[in-house]
Amino acid sequence: MSTEAARRPARRLTAVLRDAETVSPLELFFDLVFVLAFTQCTALMAAEPTWEGLAKGLLVLGVLWWSWVGYAWLTSVVDPEEGAVRLVIFGAMAALLVVGLAVPGAFEESALIFACAYAVVRIMHIALFMLASREDSSLRSSVIGLGISTAIASGLLVGASFADGAVQGGLWALALALDIAGPYFFGAEGWKIAPHHFSERHGLIMIIALGESIVAVGVGAEAQVDAGIVVAAVLGTAVAAAMWWLYFDVVALVAARRLSEATVGREQNEMARDSYSILHLPMVAGIVLLALGLKKTIGHVEDPLKLVPATALLGGTAMYLLAHVAFRYRHIRTLNTRRLAWSVLLVAFIPVAIEIAALATLAVLAAALVVLIVVETRAYGEARARTRNELRHEGAQS
Repeated sequence: MSTEAARRPARRLTAVLRDAETVSPLELFFDLVFVLAFTQCTALMAAEPTWEGLAKGLLVLGVLWWSWVGYAWLTSVVDPEEGAVRLVIFGAMAALLVVGLAVPGAFEESALIFACAYAVVRIMHIALFMLASREDSSLRSSVIGLGISTAIASGLLVGASFADGAVQGGLWALALALDIAGPYFFGAEGWKIAPHHFSERHGLIMIIALGESIVAVGVGAEAQVDAGIVVAAVLGTAVAAAMWWLYFDVVALVAARRLSEATVGREQNEMARDSYSILHLPMVAGIVLLALGLKKTIGHVEDPLKLVPATALLGGTAMYLLAHVAFRYRHIRTLNTRRLAWSVLLVAFIPVAIEIAALATLAVLAAALVVLIVVETRAYGEARARTRNELRHEGAQS
């Protein structure tokens, strides 16, 4: 047996470090599991359109989001298509599929299945990170810290499966809070990211979330398609397109450049953690809430929305805009006053929305977002065009 042949089995037990900035096909394949996950979160809230139902859906979404975030950081360090990593990613996908299937019963009969499958997803994540950190003591220290917070959070979810009511909800909230807070307890110095890959990965998951709002339109149209449903479908598409524009027109491009220009190490890692891992959660949550509102609107276009669906539709969009405000403030310490004002106006419109036809409310929302885009585009003018051209040019050269 040759020396090279003897080395191959050992190499398959290691994690090959990433040497490219582009998102791989396997990562895109992995993210497709979250199409089901987001849809199931919307379905969970739609089946129980109450404040408690909304809270349950958002808790599940938060837990799912944090599992996705973990793999986004992981594949920014290791190549997911090399060695044993590919097989582990496939295994994680299978476990995530089980998690997604268990979402509707995550607080009832499927609670233990959800918790155990989620624990498997996180164990695979930590195991791969341990392989990747064999020769990097600072990364290994951070991974061990993350493993501790992950184990506690997973244990709390298992415990919550044997409880109910307020106790169960409290355990879920505590698990999510500890999971998210883990990286703050153990510092940011040891982590590693590929900036362009990291920002692109988050952009792609935003597209998947926006796709859920389109799916909600189709799912909500249970009756025969008539003029009202056609108009609602067009308006729903306009809202989703406007939300895409608000993120991808300039915000995503500028944020990606700022992340790339940040000093490697603590500064860059904290920016990635705060701006992407944390602040993208309310963006995605806002989109999922919007999807709930769209689903209820399509189902009964001529009737007023009830308070919870109206809050989901308008408040979810407001949450999305407020997350953008926080996103900008984290990067450049300035407030986007237009998006802040629009979010306040949308929330203020909720009492009106429960008195008028759902279709009218959707029309107002679509018009408000289009006006916001026009106002911002005119205000930024040449600066917007120059920024987009510069960033595209930089992207072509990289």
